[in-house]
Amino acid sequence: MPHSNDQITSADFAPTPIPRRKMRLGVAVASVYYAALLLVSVAVLLVGLFGPDKHEGLVTAGAVGVLLALAIAPLLMQLDKLNSWCINPTISRNIDQLAVAVRVLADHSNLSPDARRVLNRQAERELLCRAIEEDINKQEWDAATVLSTELADRFGYRVEAEAFRSRIDRARAGIQERKLADAIAQLDGLIVQRRWDPGFREAASIARLFPDSPRVEGLRHRVEQARTVYRADLERRFLEAAQGGRIDDAMTLLKELDSYLTEADAEPYREVARGVISKARENLGAQFKIAVQDRHWSTAAAIGRRIINEFPNTRMAQEVRQMLDGILTKANAAANGAAVTA
Repeated sequence: MPHSNDQITSADFAPTPIPRRKMRLGVAVASVYYAALLLVSVAVLLVGLFGPDKHEGLVTAGAVGVLLALAIAPLLMQLDKLNSWCINPTISRNIDQLAVAVRVLADHSNLSPDARRVLNRQAERELLCRAIEEDINKQEWDAATVLSTELADRFGYRVEAEAFRSRIDRARAGIQERKLADAIAQLDGLIVQRRWDPGFREAASIARLFPDSPRVEGLRHRVEQARTVYRADLERRFLEAAQGGRIDDAMTLLKELDSYLTEADAEPYREVARGVISKARENLGAQFKIAVQDRHWSTAAAIGRRIINEFPNTRMAQEVRQMLDGILTKANAAANGAAVTA
């Protein structure tokens, strides 16, 4: 049936059967005729050239025949190649498959967009599902959610789309929970190290990053409570060391406690602190005098520096400063003498 020029049908691309046996026979017959033509032309040319009676007509006819044979030779060779190509089963099968593919393409080209969408519905659905899976694996939650909505609205697979949304929510919640657990573990590490200011900053950062999690609500209170408990422990140990006469321990604890107490908080410990400081200064002064008397110049220099650093504005510190240069000279001389002796 005839059809318009702008309409393509599958019949236009239907594979035409190839009469392979007839083609082989035709090539064989053509080869025989070609050989006969070439032989006769050569014979006529030779007779015309070398016969007893040279004849220009025979020479001309023979030459034309030879030239014609030479002109036909490439065509015959191409015909033989075409015959071999058509006989090859692999090539023939590929041609048939190509014809089928072209026929399918022609059928699709005549369909409306809606009809093509219906025809490709299953393939597009599978492609969309694979894309959602890839986005979930890459933790691209928003992209996966958008594709799930398209799966429901465009293709109508609402149950499957809802299953994907549930998977996205669970996966996102699991990842967020692990990240939150790691952040809280880092915060606990800061608390153990008694790094209170970084701890407060970390608690605030966690609250900003995970605003929807109920676990972030008490993090700042956790840091504050740990700081309060540690301060109370410092106060207790300081008082015990002061009452027990362990002046060095009391001084160490007092220096650390100083960063935790405001003026009002420090008021109850002021008298105890004065007593500890006075006793520590007296102890250092006594140790310094003993070291000087015993000529332990290196020890005396170390204690002298400690007095100057810890009690810089006292009369004792002024006296030590006046003596320190001479003590250092003697300490260096003693060290050099010991090195020479060794």
